[in-house]
Amino acid sequence: MRSINDLLGDLRAAAPPRADRLSVEQIGRLRELTRELLELKPQATAEYRRFEGVRERGIELPAPELAAKLEGATVLVTGGTGCIGRVLLGRLLPFRPARLVSMSRGRTALPRMAGVEFVYGDVRYRSSLDEVFAEVRPDVVFHVAAQRDPGRAELEVLRTVATNVFGTRNVVRAAARAGAGAVVTASTGKALRPYSPDVYAASKRVGEWVLARAAAEFDVRLAASRFTHVVDNSIVAERLRSWCAKDEPIRLHSPEIGFYIQSAQESAQLLLCGLLDAQPGSLRLNALRDLDWPASLLEVALGAIAQTGSAAPIYIAGYDGGYEEQAFPGLYDPMTAGDVSPLINVFEAIGAKAASSEQVDVFTPETLGEDTAAQQALIALEAACVPLTTAEPDPAEVRKRLDELSWALLEATVREIPAPARARAVRLAERSVAALPEQHPHHRLLNTLRPAA
Repeated sequence: MRSINDLLGDLRAAAPPRADRLSVEQIGRLRELTRELLELKPQATAEYRRFEGVRERGIELPAPELAAKLEGATVLVTGGTGCIGRVLLGRLLPFRPARLVSMSRGRTALPRMAGVEFVYGDVRYRSSLDEVFAEVRPDVVFHVAAQRDPGRAELEVLRTVATNVFGTRNVVRAAARAGAGAVVTASTGKALRPYSPDVYAASKRVGEWVLARAAAEFDVRLAASRFTHVVDNSIVAERLRSWCAKDEPIRLHSPEIGFYIQSAQESAQLLLCGLLDAQPGSLRLNALRDLDWPASLLEVALGAIAQTGSAAPIYIAGYDGGYEEQAFPGLYDPMTAGDVSPLINVFEAIGAKAASSEQVDVFTPETLGEDTAAQQALIALEAACVPLTTAEPDPAEVRKRLDELSWALLEATVREIPAPARARAVRLAERSVAALPEQHPHHRLLNTLRPAA
């Protein structure tokens, strides 16, 4: 029997990457190789079950402290009709808020949940938000509405930026005008990257900075929670189920991918933990400390095939837009990486500590509020999204301005990092970066990190 490496080499050679369609012959060859791979990886079924089993995972939170903040309060949840939003609403109800309101941009077939009001509102539009906030007058806001699909973000650049950047700013400002005491926002583990060329990751990174600035500006306690891959609304799982049901090729970016996973229940509980840890004057960012070992994308896919009895073949399709092939190698220090959440990078970890739940880490990011280059880049990004003329926004211009802001934020962030920490990150990363093409953005990132001589 051949080795797994040999099989994977044959899988790559059986069909070209990023093909829109595969021939009957190519699909047949991929099916043969997939059957061989299943025989060599009997553990794949267990890995798939572990992946699905994460749905039941949760964290412990101090109920009396939560009750003190939520009982009798008016609570507004944006994006409450989404997966995490629905779970959060269910978690909030036992604390007996005086009023629990879910706001989403869907106008038809609004769902029903006893004890919850459902209203229309779109975070992209200030007038829509002001109307809702003026009527609800929330004490606490959980902002979960977002554009969360990295692939779609590359196609819907304007909508992603308008939602994840300016929608976040709109919510905080509306909350401040309405006299809310706290706003807790959903972020992403991808925001730990000091710079990313991907629209989704960059928009969420900028969104965190917008929150940090707002925390220093407004009399509202602000917190945010970084989520990793949520199994309950998993894009991967949805695609696997569809491909397996139709016996269609399962498109994997790479067989070497491992990814952290968490449950919607943990995500909702992280937001509640954020409410407990929010303090005036600065943003508090939290993330789960123990995410278990990363799931193997290849084994999850093979396990789905075995579990369903599907004839779907594995196809190594290469990386789609929105999915960075390699994270910057200096994001973690091997000496300290196991001490905090893997969703917190080496520079953020310096000030990380246990949150209100011992299973959660929390840190305070730099506001970078005095950085004029980043502020000017934010103004330019907004101008690209809302032109002063009657012309439609140009997605290419929005993407360009987002990238300029991302670099400006990186440079501002680096200035706050002690020179010894920067030098160590450079040493950890430079060998890997040296092997990349000269035009790769990691070269510029590495040079930005280098301490001045």
